[in-house]
Amino acid sequence: MTVAADVRTEIELPDRSETANWWSRVRQFVRRNPLGAAGAIVIIVMFIMAALADFIAPYNPVANAFDRLHQPPSLENWFGTDQFGRDVFSRIVYGARTALLVGFVSSFIGASIGLVLGVGSAYFGGRTDLIFQRILDVFMAFPLIIMALAVISIFGTGAQNVIIAITIPFIPRCARVVRSSALAIREMPYIDAARANGFSHSRIILRHMVPNVMAPFLIMITAFVGQAILLEASLSYLGLGVQEPTPAWGLMLQGGAEEYAESAPWIAIFPGIAISLAVFGFSLFGDAVRDELDPKLRSQ
Repeated sequence: MTVAADVRTEIELPDRSETANWWSRVRQFVRRNPLGAAGAIVIIVMFIMAALADFIAPYNPVANAFDRLHQPPSLENWFGTDQFGRDVFSRIVYGARTALLVGFVSSFIGASIGLVLGVGSAYFGGRTDLIFQRILDVFMAFPLIIMALAVISIFGTGAQNVIIAITIPFIPRCARVVRSSALAIREMPYIDAARANGFSHSRIILRHMVPNVMAPFLIMITAFVGQAILLEASLSYLGLGVQEPTPAWGLMLQGGAEEYAESAPWIAIFPGIAISLAVFGFSLFGDAVRDELDPKLRSQ
């Protein structure tokens, strides 16, 4: 019995130490980056809203109630109702799902493709790198919103096409940043050793170079999510993004920003605040992640 107790103690102690170590890292992160911690709180709230929207939202976000049009904020409707009698608070809660879905999917896919292309360009170098960089220059010559509008004009509207439209402009931007880090890694001795051992190009790129450029990759993802949320809201506001009756913050602005700016300003104010907080939260958290992962910034 004593031996069994000792074994249980030996097994449990590392778990407790790992938990304590994890919490100590969280506390250090909060002390070093209080603004980044505030951004993380905003992101966590968004995730909770998106995951528990069915329980948080008091009303059906797409159900019209024509007997309650343009109701001001009250205890019954915290953020008021819109021009169709729909509860604004419920639509904001469900709109977090649309924002996070478009933001994370487009950011992850765009950054992942850019990661592989950027590392491959740096690895092969020479004429391949030169041609690839000139192609990236062409794509980067267009602002994000212009490139997204061009893609939307080809593929059409809808959530899936919005993700594609936002993903494509992110690819060259991530590829350019990752390439700058991969150029230094290409000259490392272990890359020469991998070549000498006869490893294939794909193995060297995916197993020896990609893992060593994950820091800028993660930084780019956190930066891209906020931009993707803003782009999705912009496209939806222009009527080229997510379509009704899907709850989306940009659509809510489109319906209330101009026509009801004076008679029912809450229709546009609360979605605008939601978009601002989301972009601000991801921006702050992205800066904090950059400070944590970049050794030059961490040492200052």
